[in-house]
Amino acid sequence: MRQISFGILFSVELSSILAKTIMVCIAFKATRPGSSWRKLLEVRVSYFVVVICSFIQVLICGIWLLVYPPYQEFDHHSYPDKIIIQCNEGSDIWFYSMLGYLGFLAAVSFVLAFMVRTLPDSFNEAKYITFSMLVFCSVWVSMIPAYLSTRGKNMVAVEIFAILSSSAGILACIFFPKCYILIMKPELNSRNQLVKK
Repeated sequence: MRQISFGILFSVELSSILAKTIMVCIAFKATRPGSSWRKLLEVRVSYFVVVICSFIQVLICGIWLLVYPPYQEFDHHSYPDKIIIQCNEGSDIWFYSMLGYLGFLAAVSFVLAFMVRTLPDSFNEAKYITFSMLVFCSVWVSMIPAYLSTRGKNMVAVEIFAILSSSAGILACIFFPKCYILIMKPELNSRNQLVKK
């Protein structure tokens, strides 16, 4: 259940970021007079994106569990004179499909945020989202060779490091600039200051 829960929770996280990126894009397209984009400026659009994207990952993981369930495996080869009991994920294809879907969500968020990063700076969070997705993708791209070259209990350590560092990167890139303004420069957090910019 380790990989399944990780895949579903990260798909909720990445689909939330994708929904936020889509709303930033829609908000700036809806500023034109008579724009048909105004109909999409509702919370329901964000909820719809999160539910649909997360449901696809739940479907991938559900099929994985039904078709190739994990099983207990005895590793006689990693360490001489020791037998390591570990969980075999069942199917590498479904495991990498789950990771590939997460990569797809991150790539779509990155590309969309990169396209709208040049919009007016006062209201635009696309720069932070772009950088956070860049951090996320670079952590996971560097994790794949490390994950494939490790065996036994070290695989879990590699997974945990990748999960924690990518989550910390996303949180730091999106929320630290906001916290900096709220704590260190509260005078910038006013309506008049935003309108001036």
